[in-house]
Amino acid sequence: MTIATILSSKGGDVATVRAGTQVREAVALLAERRIGAVPVLDQSGICGIFSERDLVRCLADHGSNVLDWPVDRVMSAPVETVDSQTPILSALATMTQRRMRHLPVVEGGEIRGIVSIGDLVKHRIERIEAEADALRTYIQSA
Repeated sequence: MTIATILSSKGGDVATVRAGTQVREAVALLAERRIGAVPVLDQSGICGIFSERDLVRCLADHGSNVLDWPVDRVMSAPVETVDSQTPILSALATMTQRRMRHLPVVEGGEIRGIVSIGDLVKHRIERIEAEADALRTYIQSA
């Protein structure tokens, strides 16, 4: 199973912000969309990702003044990305090893979607439950 499987049910709508956007605007977007991260774009494409973790870390280190900073000053960069053919288990391993919660899906330099650790874990649980049900059915019919 690949990331394409997740995107086929989740869709490819991705909120983004431009480099230079004030952190307060990015935070408002996170709150409005009820999401945990947004890719940051510059003229060449995706240059980073801004997450709740980035905000909390900067607030703790620098105080509320960070809300007026440009988002590219506090974002995580370089950003790790995957393509739609990346195996789900590979993406899960990357997220676990790098302690990340969000992976933009990029193909041909364009963002095609974003997956969260929650998306991937939900998919794995659904697959495991389906396999367990199939085994139960098989055992009961034997």
